[in-house]
Amino acid sequence: MALDLTILVGTMTGTAQLVAQALELALDDGDARVTVRPMDGLAADAFAGGGLFLICTSTYGQGDVPDNAKQLYESLQNERPDLADVRYGVIALGDRTYADTFCNGGRRFDAALAACGARRIGEILCHDASAGTMPEEVAEAWVGGWIALAREQLQLTA
Repeated sequence: MALDLTILVGTMTGTAQLVAQALELALDDGDARVTVRPMDGLAADAFAGGGLFLICTSTYGQGDVPDNAKQLYESLQNERPDLADVRYGVIALGDRTYADTFCNGGRRFDAALAACGARRIGEILCHDASAGTMPEEVAEAWVGGWIALAREQLQLTA
């Protein structure tokens, strides 16, 4: 059975979009159907009907979500929809030189989704821009294990 995955992208400079596109190519193998959607203009109803989501977002300013992700983030916080049928993962992009707010964009989405009853699969992938590694390469190395865990958990709940 093919796995349907929606990757929601929050980005200011395009890095998270590059990561999402690399993952789409890496996962497009017939066993997974991947849709990449920028968060521009999205609200909490983007999660209506449940499903499997991967939040891929950078961190901006003082640990905020990117501008294109603010409407979705605020909608989750204000509407508090029941997302019990949502399973998700998080790829958070940040820079450890900003220790107090490192990867906060992704962490904020994680907290908002969990508060609505969505269940995270696996650990958050936190990429450090100051580490000298390419975020898309780190994400590609991580996503295989995450997808395997997602398949396992979704079979248990099916």
